[in-house]
Amino acid sequence: MKSINSQNLKLQGQDIELEYFSLKHISSAYIAWLNDPVVFKYSNQRFFTHDLLSCKKYLKSFKDTQNLFLIIKVKKTSVFIGTLTVYLDLDHGVADIGIMIGNRDEWGKGYGQDAWDSILFWLLNNQKVRKITAGTLSCNIAMRNIIERSGMKIEGVRNQQEMLNGEPQDVILFAILNKDN
Repeated sequence: MKSINSQNLKLQGQDIELEYFSLKHISSAYIAWLNDPVVFKYSNQRFFTHDLLSCKKYLKSFKDTQNLFLIIKVKKTSVFIGTLTVYLDLDHGVADIGIMIGNRDEWGKGYGQDAWDSILFWLLNNQKVRKITAGTLSCNIAMRNIIERSGMKIEGVRNQQEMLNGEPQDVILFAILNKDN
């Protein structure tokens, strides 16, 4: 498979736009999202403290790879509200995706679903990825709803895989196969 030129990537959803994450997106607001315990309640990122240096290092980790690090913007206002990552293995035709809506004022407005559905559609139809995967803690109902509404199905469960507030939690693994492949 060909590699993806992510620096020129711009995708349109119904109410959102996705484009390449760059240095200009690392702001005090973005860093605050990464350190917000509510935003990262269910993520292993909750164990880290982020700063300008860690953000630059993470951005640099995408350089010269097939992987995508995208921003999510509200189409009407062009306000940056979150990020979406795609870890690609084009040799095998697979992608693993993750999402963060960091701006809590924008939660519950459907932007996460729009971004998720938009990247799934693009990967399945334009990049001919044969399989897309994602995972979340079983107790992360909002993320489970996004994944399940997109048509992804449970592929497996890692029982009591991670701890949250002293309680073991299952990690649910989801996947969708490209029907055209």
